[in-house]
Amino acid sequence: MLIEQIPLENGCALGLRFEMQKYPLLVIRVEKGFLMCGYLNVSAAETLGDTAAKVKGVQSFEDMLKAPVVELTKFAGELGIEIGMTGRKALEKMF
Repeated sequence: MLIEQIPLENGCALGLRFEMQKYPLLVIRVEKGFLMCGYLNVSAAETLGDTAAKVKGVQSFEDMLKAPVVELTKFAGELGIEIGMTGRKALEKMF
């Protein structure tokens, strides 16, 4: 597992990378929520009351920051996060 600090405009995020068999499982955590890769389930995050957004087709933290949000919890929507905005913009709204 790799843990990395990721500097953003509104603060510092924590990136978690787990090497799976073919592709990495990636999560970037900030104060109010997290950005997830395609391995993880938005419905589960919603049920648990988490603020979360999902990006797909990523293999690095930098990919996650550039990729468009494809799915999100209602709690993320309440912070102004929208489908199509970049992962970076979504994370900035979660501080």
